[in-house]
Amino acid sequence: MSPAIEKLNNAWARISRIEQTIAVLSWDMETYMPVEGVKPRAEQLALLSELSHRWLISDETGRLIEDAEAETRGSDYFSIEASLVRAARRAYDQKKKLPEELVTRLARTTAQANSIWIRAREEASFPAFAPVLSELVAISRDMADLLGSTGHRYDALLDLYEPDLTTAEVERLFGELKTGLIPLVKEITARKSPADTAFLTRTYDTGRQEAFGLRVLGDMKFDFNRGRQDRSAHPFTTSFTPYDVRITTRYSEDDLLSALFSTIHEAGHALYDMGLPLDLLETPLCQPISLGVHESQSRLWENIVGRSRGFWKHYLPILKEHFHGQLDDVGLQQFYAAVNTSRPGFIRVESDELTYNLHIFIRFEIEKELIGGSLSVKQIPSLWNETYQDYLGIVPPNDALGCLQDIHWAHGSFGYFPTYTIGNLLSAQLYRAAIDACPSIPGDIKKGNFIALLEWLRENVHRHGSRYTSAELVKNITGGGIQVGPFMRYLADKFHEVYSLS
Repeated sequence: MSPAIEKLNNAWARISRIEQTIAVLSWDMETYMPVEGVKPRAEQLALLSELSHRWLISDETGRLIEDAEAETRGSDYFSIEASLVRAARRAYDQKKKLPEELVTRLARTTAQANSIWIRAREEASFPAFAPVLSELVAISRDMADLLGSTGHRYDALLDLYEPDLTTAEVERLFGELKTGLIPLVKEITARKSPADTAFLTRTYDTGRQEAFGLRVLGDMKFDFNRGRQDRSAHPFTTSFTPYDVRITTRYSEDDLLSALFSTIHEAGHALYDMGLPLDLLETPLCQPISLGVHESQSRLWENIVGRSRGFWKHYLPILKEHFHGQLDDVGLQQFYAAVNTSRPGFIRVESDELTYNLHIFIRFEIEKELIGGSLSVKQIPSLWNETYQDYLGIVPPNDALGCLQDIHWAHGSFGYFPTYTIGNLLSAQLYRAAIDACPSIPGDIKKGNFIALLEWLRENVHRHGSRYTSAELVKNITGGGIQVGPFMRYLADKFHEVYSLS
């Protein structure tokens, strides 16, 4: 590295360490912190966020970036040094637009909102959450206006999670997906279930569920020396550094697979974080490209791998060993069909592959109106229920099963939800590319062997960090942009087989 790059990296490491500390405190807040700890924790997070922001947008950081830009001028665009400086410049310019007071206010409010959301969800009371949500919406609108955009106000927030993606492009992709997806959902919904799924809701010891999930984690090559799994109200992944990645899940005695699929999903995120370039630790490049790419990893592992026939050909006998006698009456075909039975449901994280994106469409449309100003917070429950009736033909009986089910708004994460569907689209594209390069992967999965798939993802996605944009990465791998076609073909092929459709 050149002298200017080294100086920039040294300064950036200080900022990274504050961000890592914020992540540790946030993880603790959602796992082990006592309820009454929220007030001091909110102040701790506010202070650290203030310091991180102050250091990042300082004149010194700006000068270091300028010096590094001068040294790398004329370098190959995708060289490590040029990419590093480009990532630093983007972060600096973006954060520079946000005043310190707003950053501190957001950190303090989200810390308080987290515990308020948990109680409101337990009580199924949206009015209990509405005041702090109104504050977060106001902060997000202010942020969007300060960050600026040439299109919809929502563009500025979407860009925080999926750089360079616009609301118009999301609407285009979602519109194309709806064209193929909604008729397929209607066709499948009208069909009789392909299997009796009652066995999934028998009583299953959560300790044995956890043991089985840990077995799968180990087979996926989740590194327990650099990661751990805990419990939380909402499954999530937190990466402090590639050396310390935490995932969480939640268990239910009357749901055999909810915790398992959450575990596989979060492990997909964790494997990505663990695979980031260690030689670029604490630099702007030791970061995921985007949340859409991040989500492609979790959805690929959870659905394309975890819900496949090959996966359960290997793991059903092992699952039966963990639940002595409870699944003796269930064969592979029934189990596979049950795992892939599609039916409209209220909870996004427990929805099947076919209906999942309908949940995302609903959230995107509501968020866009909220941030745009045409929808007030108090109108959310009624609009939520109306759109669930329109898209899924069901109406949540209470707010806990409706607009209070996700934690994202309590985190102030407006602009986040579209990345879930972007991740679904990318998961199919990337898996197809992996199969083309390594035809042995499906056969390996039948043996519980995921090494070839993981190595392909490490080589083609993980190790690059944020060297490329999402569009650049996808073009490098597939030769084109984000596409709807591969995902729709994957869904159509799978569900036509499961439901024996012609």
